[in-house]
Amino acid sequence: MFRWLNGPGAALRDPLPGSTNYLNAYDSQGHLVRAGTQTTRTEASTSDEIGEHTNLGPNPLDQNIASGTPIPRESADDLMPFPMNRQFRSQPVLSEELRDEIYKKISQEAWSVRRVSAFYRIAMQRVGAVFRLKTIENQWLQEGRKLATPYARAVNAMLPQTPAPPNPKARPIAHESINDLPVHSATRTQLFHPVPESMHFNRVSAAKTFARDLLPPEDRIPHPEMVELAKLEQENRGREDLLEARRVELEKEEAAIIDTQRQRQAAKEAATMKVENPRWQFRFENIKVESVGKDGRARSGVGARYGVPAQDRKKGQIKIPTRVE
Repeated sequence: MFRWLNGPGAALRDPLPGSTNYLNAYDSQGHLVRAGTQTTRTEASTSDEIGEHTNLGPNPLDQNIASGTPIPRESADDLMPFPMNRQFRSQPVLSEELRDEIYKKISQEAWSVRRVSAFYRIAMQRVGAVFRLKTIENQWLQEGRKLATPYARAVNAMLPQTPAPPNPKARPIAHESINDLPVHSATRTQLFHPVPESMHFNRVSAAKTFARDLLPPEDRIPHPEMVELAKLEQENRGREDLLEARRVELEKEEAAIIDTQRQRQAAKEAATMKVENPRWQFRFENIKVESVGKDGRARSGVGARYGVPAQDRKKGQIKIPTRVE
């Protein structure tokens, strides 16, 4: 063990700044694989001469540092913390500088969550979580509470991070996919829908088949405005003023949607009677029997949260249509 610690394990004693320190990123001699081509990853994985470390040879990492050559970023093979589990790869987290920049954009520059998400390529749920946690962190600092900053710094040093742009004009590094189509509950049931051969059946028709109020995929993605801006940019290349005007219109539409949601939430809170005691808060709402709808499955009815079992996989049900309407 001590022979390994003094040999290839010595490279793991001091973590490489700004990079992960996983075993899979080093070869059997303790050299960083992506820092040079002296030992390939295949040769390092098949080499069994771990006990003979009397002559390790020059370290490509030391040569790169001495010559000032930048070290490449981690590849997918470098982000495997467990060498025997090659299916697991550590996912990047937001750096502290990027989180501070997100909080500054929303709190000081009045950017919307949607705009921040589209600019930094971060999901809106994550942007909202960063803003809320940063708000709590600032409140704790004002109250004089102690933060676990050393612990957070140590954990972040062991994980890959998405850095903040080095300057305002630099393009941010995409953190994750932000336009994945969410799975709607109406599309989880098994459905057979025959259509005539002469009928034009597109995405809008498929959405209406599952539910009357279900929108097509291009309208249900988190950022439909990005598709519209991309089409507008292709049609009007070089018209930055036109794109900026459309961005302003989209921000106004988003502000109107947020205002409508706030009014709806305020009306719901006003219609709810609250009774509080030292331990609990009871809420009472007026319920109508007709709110369950004709089939008893309306979401506004009592007990809708508990769900109603679907009939698509029940035995004895005719699943294949017998006629075409």
